[in-house]
Amino acid sequence: MTPHPALLETDHRPWPLPETPWRWRQSWRDLLFAHWPVPANVLTPLVPPPLKVQEFEGTSWVGVVPFRMAGVMHRPLPDLPWISAFPELNLRLYVEHEGKPGVWFLSLDATNPLAVWAARTFFHLPYEHARISIDPLGDLGNDTFTYTSRRRNGEAMFKGSYSATSPVYASEPGTLEHWLTERYCLYAETPGGQLLRAEVHHAPWPLQQAEATFETNTLTEPHGFSLKGPPSLLHFSRRIDVVVWSPQKIT
Repeated sequence: MTPHPALLETDHRPWPLPETPWRWRQSWRDLLFAHWPVPANVLTPLVPPPLKVQEFEGTSWVGVVPFRMAGVMHRPLPDLPWISAFPELNLRLYVEHEGKPGVWFLSLDATNPLAVWAARTFFHLPYEHARISIDPLGDLGNDTFTYTSRRRNGEAMFKGSYSATSPVYASEPGTLEHWLTERYCLYAETPGGQLLRAEVHHAPWPLQQAEATFETNTLTEPHGFSLKGPPSLLHFSRRIDVVVWSPQKIT
């Protein structure tokens, strides 16, 4: 059987691939990484123990990540119309447990109600149903994307435009951009307080420098803090293919 394209490169992983088979595949397209430095003492109350909010050279970071999903499906099913492709907007923190750095999501907004239900049910991730538009939408090689999201419960809004400004490159280990992007697991918590880890894998991120303007961004307000001023770091990525394992209990 031909391996998934995401598995053709594995030497860059910080720990070995899981021994169990991966269960989900997806592709992340036209993605912006926007990052702000935020003191760890502001973020620590938002993360359940025993997770620890990580710092890079004295500060922790918050990421806002607008993009679109494609090819989302459980193995071995084919893509399905309406279900397998939809916009998504993530608000994420950087955490670790047992020496494994990963991502903790404060929120994930998506247009597809089935995807919201499935991610809440099987991954215990804080997905929210939102109205999201991306202009333009599709693999057209466009230079600038305008992304608008309004959560259906009215709690949070986002509107911004972004574009790449450099050729594609790979981040260098030890740099902040490598520390922020090259993460191979996510953490979640069940309603009963059980901590979960889901392993992910993909090739090294094909990054580009980016520019962006944000008209509205209230994603952090439900969590009791604000992102002040423009982001300190901006990166764009056209596409990366990903495989995901089922969450495992770790506490």
